[in-house]
Amino acid sequence: MKLVWSPDTALKAYIYTVKSCGNFKESGVPELLSAMAAGWNAKLIVESWSYGGSMATSIGLAVAAHHTCGRHVCIVMDERSRTEYIKSIQGAGMTKTEVIVGEAKEVMAGLAGVDFLVVDCKRRDFVRVLRFAKLSHEGAVLVRKNAFQSTLSGFRWHGVLEKGTHVVRSVFLPVGKGLDIVNVGSSDGGVASSKRSPSHWIRCIDQKSGEEHVFGVKFLVC
Repeated sequence: MKLVWSPDTALKAYIYTVKSCGNFKESGVPELLSAMAAGWNAKLIVESWSYGGSMATSIGLAVAAHHTCGRHVCIVMDERSRTEYIKSIQGAGMTKTEVIVGEAKEVMAGLAGVDFLVVDCKRRDFVRVLRFAKLSHEGAVLVRKNAFQSTLSGFRWHGVLEKGTHVVRSVFLPVGKGLDIVNVGSSDGGVASSKRSPSHWIRCIDQKSGEEHVFGVKFLVC
């Protein structure tokens, strides 16, 4: 079974995230990622978060998990981060997110079948999170958030993905502080498909510049 794009679910998650993240200034990142995760019907959504970071993307991913009846798991580096994250995410009304403390290799080993993964490039261990991720055999979408602020120069997806991984498409979007996205195909070489031929368009506004970005989400990473 391959990942199948559902525009209706994507739109519902997008709208709910817009309402839930009204007080945040994330330049469309939460809404876009929420729509993508929900649209692909992701069942295991994983993200990395560091102390002091914005909660908007986390809220968007939690919304997506709600619409797909999936799991939303957040990886943090220490107990201080865990306490702060739980306080913030629950304060936003999201009570089902799982929070795990630990080193990237150890934590990712216990999360098999990841089909949507978002890492924050501000975290020094984001490469290790990607490298040790156990991706779903049906395909996965991987996202580097805050890519413009990455302290690692010369990042290449082939340097972190397992040898033989089938990359369907990769794209870099000037949304927020940079989104670097890659779609990994299923283990049998298949690609994600869509129930409908028309694409669904997502409109994102950069809160700082006022610039508008419009993306055909169906074709964004498929």
